[in-house]
Amino acid sequence: MESQEKVLIMPVHNRKLRVAQWAPGKVGASGLRAVIKHPDMELVGVYVYSKSKEGKDAGELCGLESVGILATRKLDEIIALKPDCVLYTPQATDFDDICSLLAAGINIVTTRSDFFFPAMMDPKARERVEGACREGGASIHGTGISPGFITEAFPLVITSVTRQLNGLVIDEYANITDSCSDELIFGFMGYGKPNDGEVNQLMLDYTVHGFGHSLALVADALGLPIDSIEGTGETAAARRRVQTPGGGVIEPGSIGALRITVNAMKDGRPLLRFRANWYCTLDIEENWQLQESGWRIQVDSDAPFDISICLPETRESFAERMAGYTAHRAVNAIPYVCAADPGICASTDLPQIVARLS
Repeated sequence: MESQEKVLIMPVHNRKLRVAQWAPGKVGASGLRAVIKHPDMELVGVYVYSKSKEGKDAGELCGLESVGILATRKLDEIIALKPDCVLYTPQATDFDDICSLLAAGINIVTTRSDFFFPAMMDPKARERVEGACREGGASIHGTGISPGFITEAFPLVITSVTRQLNGLVIDEYANITDSCSDELIFGFMGYGKPNDGEVNQLMLDYTVHGFGHSLALVADALGLPIDSIEGTGETAAARRRVQTPGGGVIEPGSIGALRITVNAMKDGRPLLRFRANWYCTLDIEENWQLQESGWRIQVDSDAPFDISICLPETRESFAERMAGYTAHRAVNAIPYVCAADPGICASTDLPQIVARLS
């Protein structure tokens, strides 16, 4: 029998990986703490956007003791540190910064959804990023909890016992007052506005983009490439007055919950579906059968599943825990991305992500 090279589950590096963290907000601060405490990583830099954070110690920015690493607002200073990887967690993607880092030979793991499925990226953006990867011999990978783990890693695991898939539905339930700022809740998301039954277009497009790419990746991996991504949005009115932790108010009759459905279509029907049930109150006028925060995954196949996942967190710790769910998978992916071939790495291009715990 012809011998085959053994595939390593955990990449082996002969030294600690040098990591810089980019944008230590809620998610970034969780990632920063994880890198500082990681047994196989060394924090070498932190990039911030605000003047108020510039010059502050990395430990102070994430609630730890000082570690001797001061935050900078200069891209060139991060590049000069020659990190093996940048943990990139801003609220928006700056392709100029991304390409500068990659061209300098610095790998990137990001919580931005722009890189989940290269085949669905804007062709010009993809060509530019792949060119930077080739120039620097570096890789970039996008991941997180949702989209990411729940829309990619989990579906690929539970479908590994099937031979025929008729459909897969992921329902996400989230009380967004526990994890989002009032700026997001009342501005971008549109809660508290008069209920007209429709999700604002910017919110709808943003959600369909990220989750649609993730579902398309899964379908492609299963050998069932989709025909299109379709998204719809609807809203429901609150029955009672709600006050958010930030002091904002949702009056009865105004938007208290929204539901966005993202369908990965094949042969005229949804093969994969993600449904975001995001709310500020469970007491709404529509009969949506909302649940406490978590997921329900239903698999219609020759090996069917109906799985519920709850997030057993107290209200006080929920926001921090949710940031950790997103950031920790990205941190755990760093050794794999540093060992990967240059390019945009989808989750299906990497081995199963296994956490290296201290």
